[in-house]
Amino acid sequence: MNLTIRPIQPNDNEKIAKVIREALEDFNANKPGTVYFDPTTDDLFTLFETPKSIYFIALLNNKIVGGCGIYPTKNLPDGYAELVKIYLHKTVRGKGIGKALMQKCFEEAKKMSYQYLYLESMPELNVAVGMYQKMGFRFIDKPLGNSGHFGCNIWMVKKL
Repeated sequence: MNLTIRPIQPNDNEKIAKVIREALEDFNANKPGTVYFDPTTDDLFTLFETPKSIYFIALLNNKIVGGCGIYPTKNLPDGYAELVKIYLHKTVRGKGIGKALMQKCFEEAKKMSYQYLYLESMPELNVAVGMYQKMGFRFIDKPLGNSGHFGCNIWMVKKL
């Protein structure tokens, strides 16, 4: 397995948007209030030019198979960033790629002086939620910040 994790490049936009939307379709989670309908999903490179943000692309044998990022979502408490848009192509799930992407994000978040990572999910993505728990995220009972993703009703935080 030849896995490379690198920051997003402009020509990755179309391919990673396809991976994200197909992943949501795989879990019947392609609904309003999610990244499925978020226009920024089609231009993640530009979105992640925002200061104190980064998005990583996972390539397996030089093919884009997933991605994950950290983003300073509006109105999060001081010291928090959001772990965002972690999606994998169905052919690579369960192989440790999601874990590798998250570890890379944890390292970068610490370099950017974040102390906590927040994420939003939904019951349809219960496999991912289990992975988040294994990676140290704990449930909280209300959303933080203003992501605009009203379709998500699971909220979690990890201390870095």
